[in-house]
Amino acid sequence: MSSPDNPASVPDAPARKPSGFSLPKVPFWAQILLGLVLGVLLGWIARSGDVGWLVTTLDRIGAIFVQLLKLAVAPLVFFAILVSITNLRKVNNAARLAGRTLLWFMITSLIAVTIGLTIGLITNPGAGTGLTAKDGAKPEEAGSWLDFLTGIVPTDVVTPFTELNVLQIVFLAVVAGIAALQLGEKAEPVLRLSHSVLELLQKALWWVIRLAPLGTLGLIGFAIATYGWDLIGKYATFTADVYVGCALVMFGVYPLLLATVGKVNPLQFFRGAWPAIQLAFVSRSSVGTMPVTQRVTERLGVPREYASFAVPFGATTKMDGCAAIYPALAAIFIAEIFDVTLGIGDYLLIAFVSVIGSAATAGLTGATVMLTLTLSTLGLPLEGVGLLLAIDPVLDMMRTATNVAGQVVCPLLVSGREGILDRDAYDNVRSVGPDSADVDAESAPAAA
Repeated sequence: MSSPDNPASVPDAPARKPSGFSLPKVPFWAQILLGLVLGVLLGWIARSGDVGWLVTTLDRIGAIFVQLLKLAVAPLVFFAILVSITNLRKVNNAARLAGRTLLWFMITSLIAVTIGLTIGLITNPGAGTGLTAKDGAKPEEAGSWLDFLTGIVPTDVVTPFTELNVLQIVFLAVVAGIAALQLGEKAEPVLRLSHSVLELLQKALWWVIRLAPLGTLGLIGFAIATYGWDLIGKYATFTADVYVGCALVMFGVYPLLLATVGKVNPLQFFRGAWPAIQLAFVSRSSVGTMPVTQRVTERLGVPREYASFAVPFGATTKMDGCAAIYPALAAIFIAEIFDVTLGIGDYLLIAFVSVIGSAATAGLTGATVMLTLTLSTLGLPLEGVGLLLAIDPVLDMMRTATNVAGQVVCPLLVSGREGILDRDAYDNVRSVGPDSADVDAESAPAAA
């Protein structure tokens, strides 16, 4: 037996853990799940017991979390896209990769909207709800093709950032990135600064991401306390349609494409991409999830130079949930409430709007602009938007998770087809989260 005064006297003595009490490390997914369960419980208590202060507290917790995410949106989008464009100079066949990426964005959007239309036609989500045209109300802001096209170009360089117009910020970033490429060496000081600012923003955003379990508690709890289960019951068919449609795309279409087009194991995709998908479900923000999305995309074997282009563009334009499945189902739902018959031409218009106009959603929480754009194109009453606003937070979680999954899948498909995917990295990827040393705030990667 070794002496207490000299425990090292026996060479093969097992290493001892430090004395003292320490809490076990809880995986990030378990923290999210715990926040979800507690949120539902507290929301139910607040609603059933009419506990006003608890409702207010849950609202404040959720609102602060979302506000922290939004705080970084404008500069994050600008510098991420600026850097991503300049990074294309490091990639062979950059124009080809960019074109293939946009092509797969459109292909998967077309598949998603087709699934949404099919489910809507089979289930008739507006039938039997008890809702009428009088229950609707016009939104404060409506989207139209004219507004969409003219609104891309800002009137000044300040307003897009103060009013958080993501589409205009993307335009400014694209222009600045192309100009930097044209200037070459003269733009290097600006590019170095942009890289540093992007690293700073990503590091700060990782701190916010660590608060996701708390944000989940507040957002879910407030939704239950405010709306209860009665509202969800009234929209049961529509809610189920959105979730089923998104699930079919996420767990059916994407794995099939990965297996047949990318020639990779779909199960490995979910193992690697799950941290980004679950954070998207909670935060309801593709842009807020973007650092995690890029990290998991790189870990799945997509070259960093290409991922730093594809992911930021996907976070602002690739919206299979918000811009394809949802507006297709919502258009059918609203048409049934207002007793409007849709024809083949209308369904083709819905598909066209979903594939071409998805940038209108711009990676922010909610899809009201995209929905109003779809309704105005079809000539449906915009008052129908008011019918769906109350249930929107519940729907937006699944929509955003689907968005982010697609934002990872498309770069994987392109990389696999172009022969640049690191298949060893893909085959050996392991699930990580913000609690992991690999992706914590201290080691968050630059987009460069």
